[in-house]
Amino acid sequence: MILTALLAFQWFSLHPVQAEGALSVSAEHAVLMDAASGRVLYEKDAYEPALIASTTKIMTALIAVESGKMDEKVTVSKRAVYTEGSSIYLTEKESIRLKDLVYGLMLRSGNDAAVAIAEHVGGSVEGFVQMMNDKAAWLGMNDSRFENPHGLDGESHLSSAYDLGLLMAYAMKDEMFREITGSESYLSENRDYAWMNKNKMLTQYYDPTNGGKTGFTKAAGRTLVTSAAKEGMELIAVTLNAPDDWNDHRNMFEWGFAHFETVLLQKKGTVKVGGEAYYVPRDLAYPLTSSEKEQLEAVFYPVEEGTGLMAGVTYYKSGNNPIVEAAVWKERPPQSFLREVGDFLHRMMGVAPWST
Repeated sequence: MILTALLAFQWFSLHPVQAEGALSVSAEHAVLMDAASGRVLYEKDAYEPALIASTTKIMTALIAVESGKMDEKVTVSKRAVYTEGSSIYLTEKESIRLKDLVYGLMLRSGNDAAVAIAEHVGGSVEGFVQMMNDKAAWLGMNDSRFENPHGLDGESHLSSAYDLGLLMAYAMKDEMFREITGSESYLSENRDYAWMNKNKMLTQYYDPTNGGKTGFTKAAGRTLVTSAAKEGMELIAVTLNAPDDWNDHRNMFEWGFAHFETVLLQKKGTVKVGGEAYYVPRDLAYPLTSSEKEQLEAVFYPVEEGTGLMAGVTYYKSGNNPIVEAAVWKERPPQSFLREVGDFLHRMMGVAPWST
């Protein structure tokens, strides 16, 4: 079965409604996103491609973690050692675990680590960059193009605040990535001193922070991606070219946690609609403001007969504003179909696949 019906009726809107509220940021581009649903809670020119500096390394780390090679030893090349910019001071022909390199990449923003990772995982920097762009396309990062694994300025090395939000939301679903990005320090077996995390949102400024990546070049300005969890909600904040990024992120998080709560709209399992029994393959939770919650309505629209297993769509709205649409099935779909839909949701919103 193909995804035609699902594409017509998304589990999560691909163009979420932004809630109103007083919020100002210094950033040229910014987004605040709910990690679980992908709903955009706030945005400022979030879909415009821009230079992203070392926030690039989120993609580099993700591909390394997903490679399954984290315990392998990497032999450091001359090219890696002589990469310009921030460094963890690798030496030529040094043998170091890939896992250590990823910690050095994320905590100390080592450009030398980025090149060493790329050469080991991708066979070459150029091969790894192709992997980065393939992953970006798979995730639905439509305004992104990578030229390198470290984020030094490139003519077409660009992404958007929204795309970086998608990337971070997806990456944080990997437990190893989450552990690395959320670490305040790390001691490599190749060093006699610990690497300390440069992300001051995590180490100093905002206690709910559980991950992120800093970045800076003269052309890009200050760039920052962070994740924070509070009272059962996890939010992703992204700022590009932000002179006051620490305060931007703290203010966005506080605004988001104050104005939204995660509401369970429907539970996984069999539901009764108009005397008929239907199947919902997953819990549907969505962040809502208090006013949206008060005016929340749900209307079920059946689909025409002959459309396969899909029974219809539950359409949630608040007043006249659409919130989210959710597919309902006549019976439990085959596991292969659920896996296909789970992959689609991963690509488009960074949300977790359906449990089966």
